[in-house]
Amino acid sequence: MNNIGQNEKMTILYQRLSKDDELQGESNSIVNQRRMLEEYAERNGFIPYESLSDDGYSGTNFNRPAWQELIMRVENDEVGTIILKDSSRMGRNYLQAGLFREMFREKNVRLICVNDGTDTANGEDDFTPFREIMSEWYARDTSRKIKSVIHAKGREGKPLSSTLYGYRRDPNDKNGRIIDEEAAEVVRRIFRMTVDGMGPYQIAKRLMDEKVERPSYYLVRAGILVGDGKCNYNLRYNWRGGTIITMLKKREYMGDLVNFKMYTPSFKSKKQVANAPENVMIFEDAIPQIIDRPTWELAQTLRRTIRRISGEYETNPLTGLLLCSDCGGKLHNRRSHYTEDKNGNRAYPVDTYECSNYRKNAAKFVDVCSIHFVRTSVVRELVLTTIRKVTDYAKLNEAEFVAKLREASDIKQADCAKASRKQLAKNERRISELDTLFLKIYEDNALGKLSDERFAQVSVAYDAEQATLKTQTAAMKTELEAFEQDGQNADRFLALVKRYTAFDELTTPMINEFVEKIIVHEADKSSGERRQQIDVYLNFIGDFTVPGDEPKPLTAEEEAAEEKRLAKKRKKNENLRNWRKKRREEKAAQAQEDKKKAA
Repeated sequence: MNNIGQNEKMTILYQRLSKDDELQGESNSIVNQRRMLEEYAERNGFIPYESLSDDGYSGTNFNRPAWQELIMRVENDEVGTIILKDSSRMGRNYLQAGLFREMFREKNVRLICVNDGTDTANGEDDFTPFREIMSEWYARDTSRKIKSVIHAKGREGKPLSSTLYGYRRDPNDKNGRIIDEEAAEVVRRIFRMTVDGMGPYQIAKRLMDEKVERPSYYLVRAGILVGDGKCNYNLRYNWRGGTIITMLKKREYMGDLVNFKMYTPSFKSKKQVANAPENVMIFEDAIPQIIDRPTWELAQTLRRTIRRISGEYETNPLTGLLLCSDCGGKLHNRRSHYTEDKNGNRAYPVDTYECSNYRKNAAKFVDVCSIHFVRTSVVRELVLTTIRKVTDYAKLNEAEFVAKLREASDIKQADCAKASRKQLAKNERRISELDTLFLKIYEDNALGKLSDERFAQVSVAYDAEQATLKTQTAAMKTELEAFEQDGQNADRFLALVKRYTAFDELTTPMINEFVEKIIVHEADKSSGERRQQIDVYLNFIGDFTVPGDEPKPLTAEEEAAEEKRLAKKRKKNENLRNWRKKRREEKAAQAQEDKKKAA
């Protein structure tokens, strides 16, 4: 075999093996490929030679380390001959393989495919393009078969992704997951810190300062994941805010298995893209739970609220919860510079909330909403009072508390719910019967047993009855769901109450766990006093009023006394305004007098 002119350059023996190739037997192994190519090179005088291997790389992916090194050396005119087991070792993409063949031709690189019996020194082989097309078809067919197996596995509720931080593979079940307590405790801390009001980047910094190993390092170090492709050993404790955000979004931590989150558009590319929500499959309570559902859902709510932090201010935990009663917009927190006492506690001389829509448009002289001004201290006191009253009542009167929640439902008693379920089943049977009857009269009409006029009358009646039943059934289902949800919400609220032993001080976790929203109404000064309605909605139970806490109507004598008191206060306020006006006029006159004297 003629290899004259190639000795001054290097001969490269290239081997590649993918996981699919391994399934076809030991003959495709890297070791056997290398042995065969070395024997061929030595037998035909291609000495010296160098061997390059890509083990575990698909032929559709040309971004392989050894292959890229080979191409770099070809571009540097260091390679004279490339020897492969067959053309599929180069790759299984017809167009890409053709481009590399053209590069080798321009660089005067000799290409030998041993099993194919081709050698570019002997001229181009006309069958080569067809052989490479068949290699690409093989890759496409293999990809399709693998995808079908993966899809079947995913639809059965088996995990498709690698082991998530916080879990390990079950040694007794390759598709099972068990909790890894060391990592799971870090996950629980992250969710607790989120509920405490900390942002993702604050959490990341705290974990880094405490030298907690970041997930990629821990999974490799603990032997949960094999290989260190994504593990930088120099950044052992470098947590990132993006990592925290991603972890907080994982439904798996509350026990849900999520399959088909990502997919590859083409077998030629390994790049994954996010799947459409309707194509994602969720299996609830399929794996062990690290975070309870209420805490996970609360974390998602808190993540949707933007809380800006500067070096001078700390976040106000009420931000995002206060809403304007008129425009529905969020109230904006306004603060002055803080002061610190001897214990280092911060105090803000000015700490108020105002309607954000009003504030944004006031500078533009656009009349949008009104100020809805309220002090933070007033809201905090009201929230703490509300939580205390409701929790005390719920703990002391559990049965009455659940019953009162269900009063808001259209179905107030379990007996009514039972009757509704019976009626619901009866309606659904009748809807099915009407479908059968309609088919029967349609056949009778087609066979001439029923006139067109009579068919039209009967079908209209059936349609009307069926439409009424469907509307009634949908309403009853909604009522039943509301009845069942009321009981669940009561249980969830009671479980939350039992987690706290005291309500002496309003803390950030207490605000985040108990408060759903706070509706702030505009202040009313028409009576001579500033009066403002603020509605506190608690999680799971809404705007709950403790029995006996409703405002009692005033008697005629009390109304007269109250009106007399307000009239006196209005008169006092009017006198104060007149005095202030007089003082301003006197000061202005004095300033004018001083100006004249100075002139």
